[in-house]
Amino acid sequence: MEGGWPSGGSFLLCLTVNLLLPGRSNTFTINCSGFDRHGVDPTVFQTIFNQKDFRPVINYSIPTQVNISFTLSAILDVDAQLQLLTSFLWLKMIWTNPFISWDPEKCGAFSKLTVTTENLWLPDIFIVESMDVDQTPEGLSAYVTNDGHIVYNKPMRVTSICSLDIFYFPFDQQNCTLTFSSFLYTVENMLLGMEKEVWEIADTSRDIVRTQGEWELLGINKATPKMSVGSSLFDQIMFYVAIRRRPSLYIINLLVPSSFLISIDALSFYLPAESENRAPFKITLLLGYNVFLLMMNKLLPASGTPLISVYFALCLSLMVVSLMETIFITYLLHMATTQPPPMPPWLYSLLFLCTSPGKCCPVALWNENTGPGLMSTHLPGLKEPGQLVGKELGSREAELNGGSGLTSTQLADLWVQFSHMMDTFLFRLYLIFLASSIITVIILWNT
Repeated sequence: MEGGWPSGGSFLLCLTVNLLLPGRSNTFTINCSGFDRHGVDPTVFQTIFNQKDFRPVINYSIPTQVNISFTLSAILDVDAQLQLLTSFLWLKMIWTNPFISWDPEKCGAFSKLTVTTENLWLPDIFIVESMDVDQTPEGLSAYVTNDGHIVYNKPMRVTSICSLDIFYFPFDQQNCTLTFSSFLYTVENMLLGMEKEVWEIADTSRDIVRTQGEWELLGINKATPKMSVGSSLFDQIMFYVAIRRRPSLYIINLLVPSSFLISIDALSFYLPAESENRAPFKITLLLGYNVFLLMMNKLLPASGTPLISVYFALCLSLMVVSLMETIFITYLLHMATTQPPPMPPWLYSLLFLCTSPGKCCPVALWNENTGPGLMSTHLPGLKEPGQLVGKELGSREAELNGGSGLTSTQLADLWVQFSHMMDTFLFRLYLIFLASSIITVIILWNT
């Protein structure tokens, strides 16, 4: 079943078309009496305008061929939360009206005229993914050529559904579709074709939108599947629009400040472990990083979990871990300087191996050769306890502690040395984990 475009009110304008006179063999010619140097007399083609409610064909068994193309002039908005793409494009449609034809040589050398669309039959082409009412401005005109070709350019602000993947934000690429089809005419009544090659559409659009907005156009491809609705089959052309986000704004405002803060946190390990400023400094950094995330939260997508959010959470976790490491080392140093507990043999052996990597003193050797009367100075590789703290022990300080053969001062020195060793070890472990995490995130972004 066919339908027509609702008739509009009467109009005025200087345009062109022809009053057709039926001739022989289903041919039509234009009466040129209405053409002169001043334009065209509207009354001479009023008969044709009265036929705008019907598809302009001589034989209704022949479908009307409508060739389309478009120019994507702007990408206005990409809403990741609502999964919508808002764009502005110029749609171009070309079809033939067999009832319009005239001889330019006999009709004042007119070969192309403009006619308001209110007086023409228009194909009901729409975008399947569109989520907004067509807001085409009124009073548009179309070109009509002497051989009956009608060229109609239509500006459109399109809000369309687009499946967005924001995992790689802000280095993400999106692939949205714009499907042009008819909601009334089946393939028996209307066929769609291309007015331009798809690479011409992509090149023209890319030249226009390449310097505008947050997004850049990568390319446009097409497919021509049929759309089946019940027993009806509709012709359609599907365009795949590939766009990429320009990440410079997010690199400057998100990644660079975050990298600076995590770098300063890593450098804070070089503050002396005995200093009382390391923990407050790390707490200040942690609070500053939280304030930074709160301020920059509006730049992040409102839905989903992008990789950059994982990166921020990882940086925050590393800063918390570094603070916990500082608390642990501070506790060890405080314990060593107040009331050091007896050092287990395995820990003493471990400390011995770390301080003397070229020598070997297994735990079994410690258990066999170390007794209540054996001082730590009898073991090779360890410094004199007095040398660890820069003090000389007096004879009265030679009291044994816990049956280990170490004085309280010697034991305190060992715990201080163990604290420094653990601080160095945990710092290196922190750097390894930080580097591997950042490299992993970068690799994921590049893929």
